[in-house]
Amino acid sequence: MNKIVMLDIAFQYGDEFKILNPVVLISEKDTVLVDCGYMGFLPLLEEAMLREGIDPSSLTKVVITHHDDDHVGALYELKEKYPNIEVVSSEIESDYIEQSKKSLRLIQAEEMLNEMPEDEKEFGRQFCESLKKIMPVDVDIKVKDGEYFDWAGGCRIIATPGHMPGHISLYLEESNSVVTGDAAVVEDGELVVANPHFTLDLEKAEESLRKLKDIKADTYYCYHGGAI
Repeated sequence: MNKIVMLDIAFQYGDEFKILNPVVLISEKDTVLVDCGYMGFLPLLEEAMLREGIDPSSLTKVVITHHDDDHVGALYELKEKYPNIEVVSSEIESDYIEQSKKSLRLIQAEEMLNEMPEDEKEFGRQFCESLKKIMPVDVDIKVKDGEYFDWAGGCRIIATPGHMPGHISLYLEESNSVVTGDAAVVEDGELVVANPHFTLDLEKAEESLRKLKDIKADTYYCYHGGAI
């Protein structure tokens, strides 16, 4: 019954063609989605799950690894349609998901906007506006490093700060695998730190990447880059 399913969500982002890889953890009691994409992604999520034989209405929980818009953007619409889903995140990230604190990404984007060349400012303004449109959602379960759940045969929470201060990853014991969020991405067949320009503490991010590599998992499921 225990199963890990990686979804492939292909979409157009401006002039670019991109793919995101959320993961679904299936066990007897729970069907857990890890991260949910941008605002407006609910139909794409549902299509991707149905392709894999997963009924979206069977979801019991959604884990948000951190509050970036490509990970949390669709959370509000997901909860609106499936209100029984419980939202899971770290305590630190919950403040930003619930919007009791201002998004760190928005703060960074507004600071960068002031320094951008004039011909890039329109893009910067649009990015800030898109971040402001993300709707707050209550977090039902606030987790900490080392906490254990029985998802997909046993899941341990790993604190992986750096990209964001409250970022979490998941270690899945039965399959000896890791769901990395943005603590690691795949580039040229290697696990690396996610885009340094969007990493708030590069030193901590590099420590977190080393921590994940030291696990020596058989599979790393990366939101950007897929499984390796």
